[in-house]
Amino acid sequence: MKVVVGLGNPGREYAETRHNIGFRVVEAFAAAHGIRLRRHGSDALAGRGVLGGEDLWVAEPLMFMNRSGVAVRWLLQESGGDARSLLVVHDDLDLAFGRLRFKRRGGAGGHNGVRSIIETLGTDEFLRLKVGIGRPAPGHDPVDYVLEPFAPDEGPGVTAMVETACEALGVALTEDVATAMDRFHAP
Repeated sequence: MKVVVGLGNPGREYAETRHNIGFRVVEAFAAAHGIRLRRHGSDALAGRGVLGGEDLWVAEPLMFMNRSGVAVRWLLQESGGDARSLLVVHDDLDLAFGRLRFKRRGGAGGHNGVRSIIETLGTDEFLRLKVGIGRPAPGHDPVDYVLEPFAPDEGPGVTAMVETACEALGVALTEDVATAMDRFHAP
């Protein structure tokens, strides 16, 4: 059993923001694999499928970013998974726009959604796919930056980034994380 969770904030006003790239990736990934996301309880949109012969849950918490851990704990209980079966997709300010990084273990790196998951689960031993959104210009508040939509000229790059992240997820889940790292981590 694998559980893939994209992080973001619920609501239309956040749908196109940089902070919601995790939602966009898991929505595209689910669609590409015929997994329909629908409400499961009050905590998440989730869907079940099979990938590479293994059961898979794909989900989005329906809680704000800083409470993501509550929904993730519920999803793991519902799916029968644990932290080692969890793969979290989230935005990362410290990666250049469009870059991808897989990471197992470690701190939250300033990301409130990841922090909430670590605190709620009591462990940092889960896999993350960090999707680079880049840093704001000097003098631009990072909190405001992540809650803004991507600029219109970034649109094609966002589409390519989501497609590549979906491909990387597929490799990590059907082959292994080391292969995905070799293929998708840019120098």
